[in-house]
Amino acid sequence: MPGGAPFRSVCFMTQTTQNSAPRPLPEDWERVLAVVAHPDDLEFGASSAIHRWTAQGKDVVELLVTKGEAGIDSLDPGACASLRMAEQRASAAAVGAATVEFLDFPDGTLEYGLPLRRALAGAIRRHRPDVVVSINFREYFDGGGGFNHADHRVLGPALLDAVRDAANRWVFIEQLVEGQEPWSGVRFAAFGASPSATHFVELDEDDLAAGIASLDAHEVYLANLDGFDQKTFLREAAVRAGERAGVPLATLFEVFDT
Repeated sequence: MPGGAPFRSVCFMTQTTQNSAPRPLPEDWERVLAVVAHPDDLEFGASSAIHRWTAQGKDVVELLVTKGEAGIDSLDPGACASLRMAEQRASAAAVGAATVEFLDFPDGTLEYGLPLRRALAGAIRRHRPDVVVSINFREYFDGGGGFNHADHRVLGPALLDAVRDAANRWVFIEQLVEGQEPWSGVRFAAFGASPSATHFVELDEDDLAAGIASLDAHEVYLANLDGFDQKTFLREAAVRAGERAGVPLATLFEVFDT
């Protein structure tokens, strides 16, 4: 134990099995850092929960690891990045998230490693959240579908590791010089749309409407998804999640305690 100080070990575990009924997500906290790879990631369900939380007076920061520059085939990445950043800011405003930040990792080729862990740990130390939220990093989404995006599968484990890194002053020690003190206050990390969901957030009609509006804000991106009906998609997903949770509308999360 360096300097004789207690060393805090951080352990992650999911709280229920895949076949268990999901439980209500604890909401006795004040600050959340929502971290995803791309603009539009949060909007496929988690944004409705973000609206519920901002309506409760909670502080929500959205952190985008890339700028989504590889997300629209018809747009050059330089033009695409500025457009998608603007759409994300409008999307965040629709659910009451006042702060949106972007890192500068490459869209589509995100790699697990120390640079990503360092940047995420720095954001956690800077914002000092009680809770971290992201989206599913498993191979498949809840309900099946295609193989999950490589950036999503990379980001989840890196984010969980960064929660531990942020709590240990002897990891990324250069951040201490920059005034970023260790932060061990993250209670849990919650990942939306996981096939191993353990918890749910109950939504009301206002939450769902705001979540739909947040996805609507990605206007150019959605225009390039041929035939996709986001309003029907989000409502049907909220109804299915509510059936599993025993409430009218919900969104599901896989929760890792820290």
